[in-house]
Amino acid sequence: MTTQPTIAPLTPANVREAWAHEAHHFTPWLADNIEGLSQAIGIPLELEGCEVSVDSFSADILARNPMDDTRVLIENQLEGSDHTHLGQIMTYLAGLDAKTVIWIATGFRDAHLSAINWLNEHTEESMAFFAIELKVVRIGDSPYAPIFDVVARPNAWERRLHAATSGSGEVSERTRKRAEFWRTYVNRIPGELDRYGKAGRASNRWQLLDGLDLIVSMYTSVEGVGIFIRGLSGADPEEVSLRLEPHQETLMAALEAERFGNVNGSGHFLHQWLPGNCEDPPDRDRLIDWLAGKAKLYESSLREALG
Repeated sequence: MTTQPTIAPLTPANVREAWAHEAHHFTPWLADNIEGLSQAIGIPLELEGCEVSVDSFSADILARNPMDDTRVLIENQLEGSDHTHLGQIMTYLAGLDAKTVIWIATGFRDAHLSAINWLNEHTEESMAFFAIELKVVRIGDSPYAPIFDVVARPNAWERRLHAATSGSGEVSERTRKRAEFWRTYVNRIPGELDRYGKAGRASNRWQLLDGLDLIVSMYTSVEGVGIFIRGLSGADPEEVSLRLEPHQETLMAALEAERFGNVNGSGHFLHQWLPGNCEDPPDRDRLIDWLAGKAKLYESSLREALG
């Protein structure tokens, strides 16, 4: 007699069971797991920042589409859509020059879906507006699994996507320059390749601190480079903050950091920034040497403080 496999139903769960707080839990999780959202809409997404200030508001997540080097605005709600978030989205569009807008909520009112569809029909073709219903499911006591259900998208989006990706496989000029920067970094810093792997083309390069459950995140941008500390993927920023706070003064002095961090629950701590030109070879070497030196100092200081 053939043994039958164990089959269990897929059951819906409340999103608040997975993420108790939108800004403190869901936004940092989505920033660290942006690939799932990317697959849902069909375009690559590279994280630029969280809680980006626009006037008196803060946009939840700002990303970039490396296919055409345009900005992507992501606005989150762990509840049904409302007029407030629709208004904020329009404010962010004016302040951030985004070409793609992704509005995530647990459900959408008909009026808000109509607004998204109207924007897709009446704005220029380079603009794209998405409404995505966030759902959570699990099997028995399994971990929660997110589902991004796209309920509104641009007209003929699949055709537009195919036209943008067919044939060339090209990436944006900025993406190529980031890849060149990190290749130079890996080649310039002894032992970097063996310890942290080959160069990528994203804005950030990460160094996992084994045993501390912390990550040193370095990044490059148009106007310079930066470095900060964050927890592992999915870590609660408040828990990371509680671990670091007893050593705040010591770490800030050792690292010459101007502020401790975790502004608006971003999960980023002890941020530092150095302006410069990442495309100019002499200045690029200066920026790389600064990043490498800071990364080494961050690791030694954190290991000494946290044990």
